[in-house]
Amino acid sequence: MALPDLGEGGRLAAATGAWICFEDESGQALQPPKARTWGRRGHTPVVRVSGRGSGRISVAGLACVKAGQPGRFYYRMHGHQLRPGTRRAMTEADYAALITAAHRYLGAPVIVIWDNLNTHLSRKMRAFTTGHPDWLTVIQLPACAPDLNPAEGAWSVMKNGLGNLTAGTTDQLTAAMRHQLDRIQRRPPSSPDSSARPHQETAGQRHTPAVNP
Repeated sequence: MALPDLGEGGRLAAATGAWICFEDESGQALQPPKARTWGRRGHTPVVRVSGRGSGRISVAGLACVKAGQPGRFYYRMHGHQLRPGTRRAMTEADYAALITAAHRYLGAPVIVIWDNLNTHLSRKMRAFTTGHPDWLTVIQLPACAPDLNPAEGAWSVMKNGLGNLTAGTTDQLTAAMRHQLDRIQRRPPSSPDSSARPHQETAGQRHTPAVNP
């Protein structure tokens, strides 16, 4: 069920005891984001990384909040081989598994607030979101409104921690990304935490095959 009024989500959460979960997605290839570092004066530091771009890790996250409760952060990762004709993003099944697992851990109805990504609006995704009216409500964010989605802040934290990383395989990249996301889960109650240690199942981790650099 889609609700056009974002304020309705808060009222519904108060009436039903639901958690409000903001969803967003990101990804990272083997080539790392650039970051500042120390170096000798006149000598620009050089970090050698794989330039083939043969692997990418996608991640979707849910930042969940409820009045009187510490925040929760759940995520799911999926590795991709960057080959012609292959999908390079999360699937409807990935999103469905993430939302279902979050509902299971939270033990309450959830109100998912997300953007208008084509996968979010697909027929297959709508079949899932409308198939659970007893515990799932979906609210679409307005177009081009990243400031309304606090889940986006998780990716800045994650990528700051990946600066200048010299991962040679997607296995190494996955481990580094998971480490940064787990740090977000361990934050104090004012931010998403890991009191339920949910990522082992909620993330639904798939084995990511090593990619030769």
